[in-house]
Amino acid sequence: MMLCLDVGNTHILGGIYQNNELLLRFRYSTVAYATSDQLGIFLKTVLRENGLSPKLILKVALCSVVPSLDYSLRAACIKYFHIEPFCLTYNTTTDIIIKTKNPEENGTDIIAGIIAAAHNYPKKNIIVIDLGTVTTIAVVNSHKEYLGVNFIPGLYVSMNALQSSTANLFPVKIIKPKHVLGSTTIESIQSGLFFGHLGAIKELTSQITKKIFANNKPLLIASGGFAYLFAQQKIFDYVNPDLILYGIKRAYEFHNHGVIK
Repeated sequence: MMLCLDVGNTHILGGIYQNNELLLRFRYSTVAYATSDQLGIFLKTVLRENGLSPKLILKVALCSVVPSLDYSLRAACIKYFHIEPFCLTYNTTTDIIIKTKNPEENGTDIIAGIIAAAHNYPKKNIIVIDLGTVTTIAVVNSHKEYLGVNFIPGLYVSMNALQSSTANLFPVKIIKPKHVLGSTTIESIQSGLFFGHLGAIKELTSQITKKIFANNKPLLIASGGFAYLFAQQKIFDYVNPDLILYGIKRAYEFHNHGVIK
């Protein structure tokens, strides 16, 4: 079995793969300075609580956008699983060609999503929309060339900005609102967050389609914790919450075997 970890700013998303089957998915709140013991004990506990023996984990692969956790995670894998983890980086050899100006600036979660999308939908132009702490809109063409990405504040970031920058606004539950125009403060915040984000995604993907792909519509693939909110809006061709985990797994396989199965 393989343990895959996507270390994000808000959560660590984990998955256990047996061959190509995802047996277990779990989340852990990201604590920027968690110790190796905290992480290792959590990982072993979540396995046992789900009926899986930690001894069955033979491989560990991860991507991280939280540098302060990298050392602790590596130490946890070595101490608690006796495995040196594979860590995806911008210069890891994969079948993706990075065409951006400063490759070292690319988040490894974005690279993992691109790897998975290009593998799942070969010879297609693709826009990957990952709706997490930050909403990223990344582009890969049919030749597996990663062309670049747009960043916009994620829904929680936007909501927190409203709260911290005003005297009378406050956090709300992030949901798909019933009406486009709010009649209470809660409804107004929820509607603004949802439809504002929806509009930003539509405009950015439209401009990318026009300027990069000469109006030849690419596939739109959504992932991330908030992708489900927009599923009924019919703006995405596919919604895949496990895209990044799958990309981490495929990157490991290519790195070790020179081929993605």
